[in-house]
Amino acid sequence: MTTVYERRTAPAVPLTTRRSPAGVVLTLLWAGAAAVTALWWMDTGSVVGAAGWLTGAGRIAGLLSGYACAVLVGLMARVPLLERRIGSDRVARWHAMAGRYTISLLVAHVVLILAGYAAQDHATLWHEALTVVLDYPEMLKTTAGTVILFAVGITSVRALRRRTSYEFWYYVHLLTYAAVFLAFSHQLVLGNDFNGHPVATAAWYALYLGVAALVLWYRVLGPVRLNLRHQLRVQSVHREAPGVYSVVMHGRRLDEMGAEAGQFFRWRFLGEGLGWTSTPYSLSAPPRRDVLRVTVKALGDHSAAIALLRPGTRVWAEGPYGAMTQDRQTSHKSLLIGAGVGITPLRALFETLPGQVTLLYRARGAEDLALGGELEAIARWRGAKVLYALNGADGRRPDLSARSLRSAFPDLAEHDVYICGPHGFALDVYEALKDAGVRDSRIHHESFEF
Repeated sequence: MTTVYERRTAPAVPLTTRRSPAGVVLTLLWAGAAAVTALWWMDTGSVVGAAGWLTGAGRIAGLLSGYACAVLVGLMARVPLLERRIGSDRVARWHAMAGRYTISLLVAHVVLILAGYAAQDHATLWHEALTVVLDYPEMLKTTAGTVILFAVGITSVRALRRRTSYEFWYYVHLLTYAAVFLAFSHQLVLGNDFNGHPVATAAWYALYLGVAALVLWYRVLGPVRLNLRHQLRVQSVHREAPGVYSVVMHGRRLDEMGAEAGQFFRWRFLGEGLGWTSTPYSLSAPPRRDVLRVTVKALGDHSAAIALLRPGTRVWAEGPYGAMTQDRQTSHKSLLIGAGVGITPLRALFETLPGQVTLLYRARGAEDLALGGELEAIARWRGAKVLYALNGADGRRPDLSARSLRSAFPDLAEHDVYICGPHGFALDVYEALKDAGVRDSRIHHESFEF
């Protein structure tokens, strides 16, 4: 069953694309790392012998690891400036990179400090490790936090991540907060760069308390306020295609949530055993005053259980997130390219993007075209085009190469292109568009891989 909403006319407004603050944010993050390095440099006197060199290297690795921990948590605080102006997927990639830096620096810190202390005490590494953990203040808590961070790092390795459920990965990563809390105090108690340096100590407290405030506000208090105000509940569930279901939700003053076509929320459906997991699903129709809709493909236990939701089930939402919106538009011509359940945010954009809009929908066969009836209705209403890229009768995949795209769209370079679909598909289409001469600033995409 297909749910068709009352359609709104796409606004014919001047383009006012906002420049992404990504460069400014990255500059500030690297400036922070430079300031930490300067702190170590100013507090480091002459270095004597192997023990001195090892200990000094361990100190700077520890300081930078502590800074990276704060950045790691701050990047996933769901700050609107980052989520909506830079894009959730890009911020997630920065978070993943910060995680790799954190683990690498942490390993270097542990190994170098223990090696330096062992050389200084003329002891074995094992004996020195036991001495540090059992006898030094705050080190038992710090060791527990370090073990947790290593566990988070291991579960983030791509080969292992593909073999674990989203739920397991999600809850392991929540332990990052506990790890950072456990490890924080030893940085000030044992850190030579803070002992007797009140300005440096105050700055370190400000860094961590600032990040904690961002997490508390945007990941706890903000969602509580949103859900108490809007009171979301499931209204109905509809089958759209094999294994694909739409969930229609109603609530109060939903137009005041600030959501836009192309964005997503993180949803908890408080029923059918789904309330323990927060999962990102895009809006599959423009938000209305009292109705929101998502469309979900059954790819795991959580998404498969969506079909069993009952009307009246409470819904907990966090968002809106994502930067794949009209704000990215730089031209009055837009091409939307979607595959699989990636059609959902594009369906919402197809209705609302101003100007000349064409949608290219990739699927295995006609039976897999979710929301096809709505797409055709919108195309007729606004005079737009819907094109389908389906497998041939022999199973052969359609050609979406640069040459094929240029042939289908001779003025392709003049289009903004929005891509959404499986990671491999999106990457292939992105490369084809680049080869076809589309500027990077006109290719807009977000990936929700965990």
